[in-house]
Amino acid sequence: MTRPDAPFLKILEQRLLWLSHWMIHHANHVRPKVDGIKVGGHQASSASMVSIMTALYFSALRPEDRVAVKPHASPVFHAIQHLMGNLPREKMEAFRGLGGVQSYPSRTKDVDDVDFSTGSVGLGVAITAFASLVQDYVQAKSWGEGAPMGRMIALVGDAELDEGNVYETLQEGWKNDLRNCWWIIDYNRQSLDGIVREGLFERIEKIFGAFGWDVVRVKYGALQRAAFEEPGGSALREWIDACTNQEYSALTFMGGAVWRKRLLDDLGDQGDVTALIERRSDRELAALMENLGGNCVETMADAFAAIDHDRPTCFLAYTVKGWGTPIAGHKDNHGGLMTAKQFARWQEHMGVPEGEEWERFATVRDVGALQGFLDRVPFFARGPRRLSDARIAAPAIEAASEREISTQMAFGKILDGIAKGGGDLADRILTTSPDVTGTTSLGPWVNRRKLFARKAQTDAFIEHRIPSTAKWEFTPEGQHIELGIAEMNLFLLLGAAGLSHSLFGRRLIPIGTLYDPFVNRGLDALTYACYQDARFIVVGTPSGVTLAPEGGAHQSVGTPLVGMSQDGLAAFEPAFADELGVILEWAFDYLQRDGDHEPDARTWLRDATGGSVYLRLTTNPIEQPKREMTRALREAIVDGAYWLREPGPNAEAVIAFQGAVAPEAIAAAGMLAEGRRDIGVLAVTSADRLHAGWSAAQRARAAGRPEARAHVESLLAPLPPHCALITAIDGHPATLSWLGSVHGHRTIPLGVEHFGQTGTIGDLYRHYGIDAVSIAQRAEALTVGRPMLARARR
Repeated sequence: MTRPDAPFLKILEQRLLWLSHWMIHHANHVRPKVDGIKVGGHQASSASMVSIMTALYFSALRPEDRVAVKPHASPVFHAIQHLMGNLPREKMEAFRGLGGVQSYPSRTKDVDDVDFSTGSVGLGVAITAFASLVQDYVQAKSWGEGAPMGRMIALVGDAELDEGNVYETLQEGWKNDLRNCWWIIDYNRQSLDGIVREGLFERIEKIFGAFGWDVVRVKYGALQRAAFEEPGGSALREWIDACTNQEYSALTFMGGAVWRKRLLDDLGDQGDVTALIERRSDRELAALMENLGGNCVETMADAFAAIDHDRPTCFLAYTVKGWGTPIAGHKDNHGGLMTAKQFARWQEHMGVPEGEEWERFATVRDVGALQGFLDRVPFFARGPRRLSDARIAAPAIEAASEREISTQMAFGKILDGIAKGGGDLADRILTTSPDVTGTTSLGPWVNRRKLFARKAQTDAFIEHRIPSTAKWEFTPEGQHIELGIAEMNLFLLLGAAGLSHSLFGRRLIPIGTLYDPFVNRGLDALTYACYQDARFIVVGTPSGVTLAPEGGAHQSVGTPLVGMSQDGLAAFEPAFADELGVILEWAFDYLQRDGDHEPDARTWLRDATGGSVYLRLTTNPIEQPKREMTRALREAIVDGAYWLREPGPNAEAVIAFQGAVAPEAIAAAGMLAEGRRDIGVLAVTSADRLHAGWSAAQRARAAGRPEARAHVESLLAPLPPHCALITAIDGHPATLSWLGSVHGHRTIPLGVEHFGQTGTIGDLYRHYGIDAVSIAQRAEALTVGRPMLARARR
């Protein structure tokens, strides 16, 4: 039975096919080129998604649903928004240009209503599963009542299923009873470099089934199903099922006459089958053979409408890459474009008059009827779907009072205190960790706040009264999600939870912990989460050579540089517990900011915009300073550095350190003070924020604002020109090596550049030259004065 909305869906399908392809063609062949480089835009990949997206957006979706659009289907998404009047023409005209719609859908760069950014393949797919998990988490809480609950949907390129993180996600979804998640696979069987291997999807289907997904094959369109009912139709179906992916693609590209010859060669002289083929013209035969399920808007709409449950569902939609265009099926069509001549002939075929290429309703006979249909489309009925939630006040944080403590232990004590104290912020914190909850000091928090599960699960150790420090009780009220050992999943969950205020209208304060060296394992997903402007705190601990007995595989080197270079992430490496308390108190507020982009006149940092926070902590307990936490000191800690020992007017050397090497730097300064004047010690809490402020101030001065002065410039300004800087960090020395460039001071950067090895922390500090004696000796070599350390090494 024909759907009542089928005529409108077919019209919209053709309009989207045209507008998406014209947008790409215009960018590559019409818009003036400045540098002569191909703009691109993936016409063939867009074409294979047109019918799927038409059925999805104009039939299946509701306002509470969220969609991650296949990266290469970006032109189709923007064409949909243009049809709905949500995207001005000038944005489409500037496709892949400055100020235009992005190459791939972006929450932060596009002006239309993008739910999830996509681009790094596989990640946009996976985040929908974690968004569904976060949705369940929100729904289970008393403060989550009334939050919109929808389906989290990914439009998936079949080649994206080569990405390993997809299968890590399937496993995590199974463990957490995933529901309300659809993955719609554009199975066009062509990737960038070739044709998908035969039989691959039979195996992929088994994987989905093993993890509890329903798999819906959408292989045949309405034309094909009707033909199968004709005499001889069963033989045609068998031929289609037996045809290889590569052969089907090649025949599609060559068209109706070649289809006819091949089918008659293989199936001719069988009476009914021959008659079925001969009843159709070449054009009709080509349309029949290209009418796979994913290229039939009515079939796709029916497939979506048939789902009446919340089990995770994978739609395997067979499509033709480049469907409906002259480049359909060609092996090279992934990055290929229609030529100007091809496009001109296709424009004539599509019936679009010259001069009306951008018109929303060009070729539409009854514009009023179509507009009336669009006005009733449920997905767009409520207007923009970006939600928000009120900011939550952060409580004052008291630092740990121990004489000696590590920053990792201090972090655990701070969270435990928040859990015990309760309040709105405590209730909105969601913690997570990839199987290192206990060893990253989250244990006390979890014992108080429990683990999340949609259905309560008792802890057998508690039930049988077996002593254990970990009380693993799963409950809908729980506030910790325990993940398997997959750091990509950690950052995807943090990304989804960090968008909860926008997706579900309920703010979360997500905190994730992992061993610092394994930040690099999940770096792609971390970048992806920051690109979406998700808000979270990630704690990398232990870091550096703190895990000395574990060897080099567990000793991070480059992560401070990751923190400095990652946009949207403010990176800190405090040395002392009171610093950590100040930073966390600031971070809880910073996560919730959404102000303008102007730099602060005091720091030249864009703190009003907010962002995520990265803490690099260690397990090495060090002696804590006894001091009053003044307002000025609090500001300096957050700004990135302060004088732990202020240099005198004739300072010959300054030791600048970041993180756990503080005792070494302090001891080295004491040694030097015997033979050098006015030694200073600079405690750097965030090389990232120091450098960002310095760069911003330099840009401001270049733009005609001479008053711009960064925090680090003010700190180092009193140093005389002859003063030497020695920087030290348990990480890559480049993190602090730039400090000498601020005012032109000679600098020796010390740190770790190579893979570590086993030993004590002291052994490895000496091995890498970041112990007190090594720091002092390097300072002596850079300054004039009597040698003080000749006996130290002996």
